[in-house]
Amino acid sequence: MCALLALLLPVALSAGPSRAATDLSFESAALVNEGSLHFLEAAPAKTVHHHQNHILIDRDSLDSGWVSLTQCHDHLDAVPLAQITFREGFIRNLKVETAVHIEEAWIEGASVQLRNVEPGARLCLSAQTRAFHDTGNGYYNLTNGPYMRKFLDGYYPMQVTLEIRYPAELLNLIDVTPPAQPGFALDEHPGFIRVDTLFEGELQTLIQFEKP
Repeated sequence: MCALLALLLPVALSAGPSRAATDLSFESAALVNEGSLHFLEAAPAKTVHHHQNHILIDRDSLDSGWVSLTQCHDHLDAVPLAQITFREGFIRNLKVETAVHIEEAWIEGASVQLRNVEPGARLCLSAQTRAFHDTGNGYYNLTNGPYMRKFLDGYYPMQVTLEIRYPAELLNLIDVTPPAQPGFALDEHPGFIRVDTLFEGELQTLIQFEKP
């Protein structure tokens, strides 16, 4: 599954460069990370964009690969134009559920287009996404990302919360990548997984299951 955050980049939540440059210049250049991935143990002084994914894996997902997705974005960057782009052929029934402090939000193919995003904006979407993969011999994986908040050649801090519900009678959790560590908190019990992370760079997660 892919729903990326950046500034007018392909497969990303993006923003027009002129206004975006002005908005992001208010954040210290020291906050921009050019490395691939760096987890943050402490939150920056300024509120950062918070990307939340709630995923439901059901019995049909094991055969079809499709899972239900609710996705919300809080503290979006204030920009005149933005887009969230999903991978063609891997998203269906995409809908805008909530758009607050956003003048206009509409679906265009496998993307959500935004106009005049104001400070404090919140956006919530719903969809089905083909992100659950049967890797054979009773093994499955769920892929997410990459998540990023990028401007020009640098990355800004971003918070991601990922909640996954799955049928515990049909699947056992094997592994979560990256593993739990400072800046990447993991909570799991049968049927439920929650990840909370704050980072700079590009984050991808891989969650592996097996049939009991």
